Amino acid sequence: MISTSADRFGLGLAALGRPAYINVGRSDALPAHRTAEAMREHTAQVLDAAFARGIRWVDAARSYGSAEEFLAGWLAERGHGDVTVSSKWGYAYVAEWRIETEVHEVKEHSVERLREQWAQTRELLGDRVDLYQVHSLTPESPLFDDLALQHELARLRDSGVRLGFSTSGAAQADAVERAWELEIGGTQLFSAVQSTWNSLEPSVGRALAEAHHGGWRVLVKESLANGRLAVNPPELLARVARRHGATPDAVALAHVLAQPWADVVLVGPADMAQLDSNLAAAEVRLDGTDLDELAALTRDPATYWGERASMPWH
Repeated sequence: MISTSADRFGLGLAALGRPAYINVGRSDALPAHRTAEAMREHTAQVLDAAFARGIRWVDAARSYGSAEEFLAGWLAERGHGDVTVSSKWGYAYVAEWRIETEVHEVKEHSVERLREQWAQTRELLGDRVDLYQVHSLTPESPLFDDLALQHELARLRDSGVRLGFSTSGAAQADAVERAWELEIGGTQLFSAVQSTWNSLEPSVGRALAEAHHGGWRVLVKESLANGRLAVNPPELLARVARRHGATPDAVALAHVLAQPWADVVLVGPADMAQLDSNLAAAEVRLDGTDLDELAALTRDPATYWGERASMPWH
């Protein structure tokens, strides 16, 4: 086991709770036969390894296949009371455990979807949900104009559940800024945000820094660009990694850890080896020269998200 502090890391279950996902570098790390039972056992092994290494935050979603079910079973069997759980609503998983299918998930931000999915989450996880997030909020989301949905969320907030949202797309910063302005009953509707920030796509950074300084908890997702920075790293990233005697994924994650506003950095390993490689980031200390070089990796957001949208489910 590597020696590392995992205080700022969280484990995301997107790559573990369903048989197909877009992450590269995932296929060979999963069970040969991705049955629900095999994936359940594999997920429990990764959760055990993450817990042993000090990770105490786990992030799921209704659309992550059986992720909530796997997590609920693991929590019940292990009895860990010190794990913070976050989940998300808004997408429904419709692939029915198929790897090859035309549609894997369907998005809907509505009162009906919230009520349905919150009931499903509660049935599995009970009162263990510490943060419930709108999945993939964009500036065009109907949530911003749906007062009934806003008030339904406020009732959930007032019952003691912390509310947040995740973002995606080239206009992440706009979504964060719009959500910051949402107030119900004189109190902000949200108090947490989960966004994509990585060496290729840092455009939301300023908005996240402002949210952090304003008291929100900031979670970073897709910190390895869905595995691309680990499996096919740009030469510049590989060069910085060689200089530090580290793997590209560790340096890419160290780049995220270097952002003081990043409260929880989610990693999405598909097995224990990837987990240990990811957590080695805590031992990488990037200096100003490193950060200046990594800043040169930035891509146009529209280009980045266009490439992500074209990634196949496998």
